[in-house]
Amino acid sequence: MLLIGANGQLGSELQHAFGDCDLVSLTHAELELTDQAQVTDVLRKSRPSLILNTAAFHRVDECEDHPERAFAVNTIAVRELAIAAKAIGAVLVHFSTDYVFDGRQRSPYREGDPTGPLSAYATSKLAGEYLVRATLPRHFVIRTCGLYGVAGRDSKTGNFVETMLRLAQEGREIRVVGDQIVTPTSAKELAHKVRQLVEIGAYGLYHITNHGECSWCQFASAVFEIAGLRPRLQETTAMAFGAPARRPAYSVLDNANLRTLGLDDLRPWRDALTDYLDERARLL
Repeated sequence: MLLIGANGQLGSELQHAFGDCDLVSLTHAELELTDQAQVTDVLRKSRPSLILNTAAFHRVDECEDHPERAFAVNTIAVRELAIAAKAIGAVLVHFSTDYVFDGRQRSPYREGDPTGPLSAYATSKLAGEYLVRATLPRHFVIRTCGLYGVAGRDSKTGNFVETMLRLAQEGREIRVVGDQIVTPTSAKELAHKVRQLVEIGAYGLYHITNHGECSWCQFASAVFEIAGLRPRLQETTAMAFGAPARRPAYSVLDNANLRTLGLDDLRPWRDALTDYLDERARLL
């Protein structure tokens, strides 16, 4: 097995979830996904039966300024990886995003609902999905939402939870949008669910998130409440916040295909968040 993007928050949790397997874990420094020759050479030498690809250019606002980079990593490199996987008979697990939807719907999106990306990032990720599905029959394409994991504590980009905690510690007034609805999702729970899917070999497209929904501002409020913090939190709107990239106003995902398999047992998002903050506290 081969894990690409091993030092990210999802990659770190996948290492734990597949810890009893013969897993080769490569960081971005060890494998550049856009280097087709390097990728082909690594796959030819290691010949993994399963490839877990968490690599992505996921700085959503930066993708607006650098769409060529977004498509190079999230689309073209993914297609080449799928081709290389097919050549050696490997299964590919590829991760995508709730941002492939336009947010006009007001009920959770199922896997078969029409997509409508609003940003360069979302468009590049959706194109990558299509190319995996068209190239490689034995694939898992997994969309998730609001992802956070303990490795985000030490990374440059962090995650939403870590950003909120840092801003609270700095004593700043914190502005968070209240008109974008999501489902915060634990990278640990996602990784273990991926392990279950791989083991039963039920290939296809899946939504995997924790249960429930909230605005980003409600998510921030829950982080502070559970952590016992009382910073100055102000709700704002997407328009007032003025981020360069458009986000869907509603991007809650329905784990419909998981439910069909009897595997949709992920917990409510607040329960998963509580465990994350408890684990984080133990690691400090």
